[in-house]
Amino acid sequence: MGYKVAILGATGVVGRKIAEVLGERKFPVDDLLPLASERSIGEAVDFGGDEIAVQVATPDAFAGVDIVLSSAGGSVSQLLLPEAAKRGAVSIDNTSAFRMDPDVPLVVPEVNGARVADYKKKRIIANPNCSTIQMLVALKPLHDAAVIKRIVVSTYQSCSGAGKTAIDDLFEETRSIFAQSDFERKKFKRQIAFNVIPQIDVFMDDGGTKEEWKMRVETQKIMEADIALTATCVRVPVFFGHSEAVWIETEKALAPDAARKLLKNAPGVTLLDDTGKERYPTPQETADTDDVYVGRVRQDASVPHGLAMWIVSDNIRKGAATNAVQIAERLIEHWQAHGKA
Repeated sequence: MGYKVAILGATGVVGRKIAEVLGERKFPVDDLLPLASERSIGEAVDFGGDEIAVQVATPDAFAGVDIVLSSAGGSVSQLLLPEAAKRGAVSIDNTSAFRMDPDVPLVVPEVNGARVADYKKKRIIANPNCSTIQMLVALKPLHDAAVIKRIVVSTYQSCSGAGKTAIDDLFEETRSIFAQSDFERKKFKRQIAFNVIPQIDVFMDDGGTKEEWKMRVETQKIMEADIALTATCVRVPVFFGHSEAVWIETEKALAPDAARKLLKNAPGVTLLDDTGKERYPTPQETADTDDVYVGRVRQDASVPHGLAMWIVSDNIRKGAATNAVQIAERLIEHWQAHGKA
């Protein structure tokens, strides 16, 4: 049995990657419906070698749709996903619009995939922040074994996390510096080429950014645990792939070798950790792949039960498109077992 699947925001970086991942994973699509704003009319989305024309995203466009994979911005999701629900569709939303809604499950399939069954209140499932996703895929097996009390994380987030305009800014600004020519930034307020910017999203009253707040509250919701977390989120001059330096404190002792064994056997994780051979993940090696890569696992002697590690993943794939498609896969498994409703 196949499904009618709509991609909302189909012409964006994530939207196009969703179409690619659906094809790669052989998701049972009978009819793919790319949706975007009127500005995208005349464009097409490649799906399995076929170019499918983009249609305007209106409430009535969702008639007969089974699953919506949405990546069109929070305001668009807030406006259109309830309309899709009225017409019987279930939406998997990549924006922050519904993540903290208590009636909307926030899902990372390797961590809390069973929560897809809780979609019925609003017929929406939220995809977490890209940085939260990769961190929790790596930390879930460690939490199950030793119970994480506290997380300290510093992120090194690529420009693709801020959209195509940010990718263009990095490319054009780098070129302008070498060419000694003028350049007008469209996304960033500060230089991103050959620089790092310690701000992602807006500042909040406590001095942290909204991105840093998201990592804390999303972690607590997904893990269903009162884990203390502090984050510093930084934009770096990399096109694709987010990196994270992570320190955890656990209730029980967990030796680095034991942690490596858990990570080696964890779903969705690839362990690259051999300091003798200088083996550890970077965005370059992990680009266009779906796993979360972990390296430099070591003891953190600053706390009684501490571990430190380095986590890298492709933010457009696992951090967005692939995670959304994996949620959709879990959803249809639920329908096959319990009936589609």
